[in-house]
Amino acid sequence: MSSPPASGSPASDSLPTTRLSWGQSLKVYLEPASLRMFSLGFSAGLPLLLVFGTLSFWLREAGIDRTTIGFLSWIGLAYGFKWAWAPLVDRMPLPWLTTALGRRRSWLLLSQTVIIAALVGMALHDPKLSLMPVVWCALALAFASATQDIALDAFRIESADANRQAALAATYQSGYRLAMIWAGAGALWLASRAETPQAANYQHGAWQFAYLVMAASMLPGMLTVLFSREPVAAQLPPARTPALWLRGALIDPFADFLQRYGRQALLILALISVYRISDVVMGIMANPFYVDMGYSKAEVAGISKFYGVIMTLLGAFVGGALAMRLGVMRVLMTGAVLSAASNLLFAWLSTRGHDLQALIFVISADNLSGGLASAAFIAYLSSLTHVNYSATQYALFSSLMLLLPKFLAGYSGLAVDALGYAPFFVGTACLGLPVLLLVWLAMRWQRPADRP
Repeated sequence: MSSPPASGSPASDSLPTTRLSWGQSLKVYLEPASLRMFSLGFSAGLPLLLVFGTLSFWLREAGIDRTTIGFLSWIGLAYGFKWAWAPLVDRMPLPWLTTALGRRRSWLLLSQTVIIAALVGMALHDPKLSLMPVVWCALALAFASATQDIALDAFRIESADANRQAALAATYQSGYRLAMIWAGAGALWLASRAETPQAANYQHGAWQFAYLVMAASMLPGMLTVLFSREPVAAQLPPARTPALWLRGALIDPFADFLQRYGRQALLILALISVYRISDVVMGIMANPFYVDMGYSKAEVAGISKFYGVIMTLLGAFVGGALAMRLGVMRVLMTGAVLSAASNLLFAWLSTRGHDLQALIFVISADNLSGGLASAAFIAYLSSLTHVNYSATQYALFSSLMLLLPKFLAGYSGLAVDALGYAPFFVGTACLGLPVLLLVWLAMRWQRPADRP
């Protein structure tokens, strides 16, 4: 990874030093590093729905009450607080494994092993008979998945220079999104196919089969880790005492960020905390909106979950290519504008009734803009990290970007009840206006030599 920006300058590494042709920009997706990130992105995306959506479907079918299922959603808080143990993943060697595989691959392999074990454990226990073993396995799955995210973010950042981070982010997102389809719609399809006809409505064996297949689906990611090369990491000075080690692991990553960016750190942190606010707040009410507008589950699954994911992948690839050609900050601004504007399309859709063609148009625009914005945003976050603390700093950034949006999204149902869908969607678009100002300020504070 290229050297960090000088003290007092923002994310200067996010901009290419020379413009690439379109052919060169697209060819990067066939490079080994990009292909590895596709496989590892699949491993990262697979556990998420198996802790959230798919698991809640299974528990409800098993007769678990909705209140309990709601409380169990707190298991997902592991993802929001992964920064707390990211310094350990960033700095602490694992006995035997780190010597054999290196710092990043050893943590990846360990977390993937725990994910597989947790999925097998969930499969072998019936929540209808005993819920707690499933809960403990789900908790282990969430923590192992969050740990994999920490190690994988560092692996990605250290695997290529700043100019290729957007491409790696795009291939990572592609694998991640495909894994979510497999863990969501795929797991439900596997469970339905494994059911015995004319048997009881709830069949644990069907869910057991689905979750065992999900565990086996982690194997390609493990093989990718084993056959990949450890990225070249900066040599860390040895810590002579436990106090010095703790300082290097816990304090130095945050102090480094503040030292490099100075007063601009506040601007950067503000931008990170609100960049996806329009999408996250609106997204909570998307599925209730589809139901209230009369769209069937099959229509929503086909258009939003499958076709929509394809549009997101296309947007991610376009965003990655544009970022390498034009610079991350310009694409970051474009993504912010499009993400807010696409929420206005949902306000228009709320006036159309049950209109499948209008739904396809809105889903296309929304997911294309979301994919483009995500690719640029991940590249931007990657450019902010120092190679010595990439895992810890990226974990902090990726956690920060969801805290405020998720908090506000909790009130989205109250807003819809009070205002209706159209004003709510317009309001979520307006939430994107401060984002445009923050991106503009970040662009102005770049060093002139870094601008394309």
